[in-house]
Amino acid sequence: MSFAFARLVRGSTVKAIGVLSVVVASSATVSLGSLAHAETLTASSSASPSTTATWPQWRGPSQQGVAPETNLPTKWSESTAKRIEIPGRGSSTPVVVGNVAYLTSGIDGQNTLLAIDLDEAKTVWQIDLGSDRGNKHRKGSGSNPSPVTDGNYIAAYFRSGDLACVKPDGTKVWSVNLQEEFGEDTLWWDLGSSPLLVDSMVVIPVMQTGPSYLVAFDLATGKQLWKVDRTTEAPEEAAQSYSTPLAVNVNGTKMIAVMGADTLTLNQASDGKEVARLGGFNPEAQKYFRSIASPVADGNLILCPYSRGATVTAVDLAKLASGAGKDSILWHRDDLGSDVPTPTMRNGIAYFISDGKKNKGTVTAIKADSGKTLWEVSLPRTRQSYSSSPLLAGDKLYVTGEDAKTAVVGPLQTTKEPGSNAADQPTVLSVNEVDDNEAFTVASPTPAGNRLLLRTKGFLYIIE
Repeated sequence: MSFAFARLVRGSTVKAIGVLSVVVASSATVSLGSLAHAETLTASSSASPSTTATWPQWRGPSQQGVAPETNLPTKWSESTAKRIEIPGRGSSTPVVVGNVAYLTSGIDGQNTLLAIDLDEAKTVWQIDLGSDRGNKHRKGSGSNPSPVTDGNYIAAYFRSGDLACVKPDGTKVWSVNLQEEFGEDTLWWDLGSSPLLVDSMVVIPVMQTGPSYLVAFDLATGKQLWKVDRTTEAPEEAAQSYSTPLAVNVNGTKMIAVMGADTLTLNQASDGKEVARLGGFNPEAQKYFRSIASPVADGNLILCPYSRGATVTAVDLAKLASGAGKDSILWHRDDLGSDVPTPTMRNGIAYFISDGKKNKGTVTAIKADSGKTLWEVSLPRTRQSYSSSPLLAGDKLYVTGEDAKTAVVGPLQTTKEPGSNAADQPTVLSVNEVDDNEAFTVASPTPAGNRLLLRTKGFLYIIE
């Protein structure tokens, strides 16, 4: 059955752009009246049958911001890139399955999940998943969190509290509103935490003034698997966090590391039980130390940016899980960090982009086990700051500013100890601009095979 609008279960709406065949559940009904408002369907196109999720969640398969591909483009312009307009307002970073990208946006007052055919550079379907609550901050939206996918299901989460799961053909499988189930949102600003994919479940962190918690749902069925409280002593806005958790393996046990509200916690992935916590990230009890940048981990080592970008703390997760407390801290720096962008890490080297007033636009590489600075590179000056997180692909680092300019830094040493001689100092290889430079580009650059995806304020650029 080919049609433009389908009313699916629970009142959601799928809009097909191009001819898309959607298998509708037996309980669904087709809204024929809406056909008059549909676009003319001319092209035959559908989402790819591939279930290989090459970029399954924000920060990618390793959650380190490292691309599986190494041959991404390094130079582009408006004339060499394809683009597709993304209506509404959203800041989510796309996820990728085969030749299809999924992202979210607030469109006509609705939380909307879109499927983008990257080969054809067009939307193949979009589905409404609840009422869009809009934005409080000029950089934000009601669609900040990135979706997650295992290739067979796509889960999307919105500021309204709506969490929904959709099949690759655009059929909604289940939905729940966390705020209706567990209490209202008390964040001062827009929701920023993305869902976490752990095996066959999706985990949502809620860190706010008042009741805070972690909750896990089965991705395929929507069944609630567990819910645990996460109460800390963080004062006022410091109790609020916009960071995304990490799936880690500590001594053979799958755990979830959560950084925010002045505290790092470890929870068992199987049942949510808290194993350990480390406080002290806000020793003077500053009221406004809300956290945005997420941690990044490599093995037992986790790096935690905090203090509005003023500090970074390295923690040994194995020691923390064994009860070592503050003795699990490996090192601490108060001259390095990032407030919004999450660092990238690979093979024991971590890369930061500073968004502070003093050293904005400085890329710093450090040894993750010691905190030693290996090199620094200053990007060209800009009036805008940095909200998206860097992407590492092969021997190059991609850093996108809020003006959609992307600097490519390299070459990076990948085969030997970096920083051993002056030749290891990388440079800015290129700075790439597109026409849609209106503030603010917040989504992070995303690999899709040998292509690079760049979501700006109004478009998704597909860079070959």
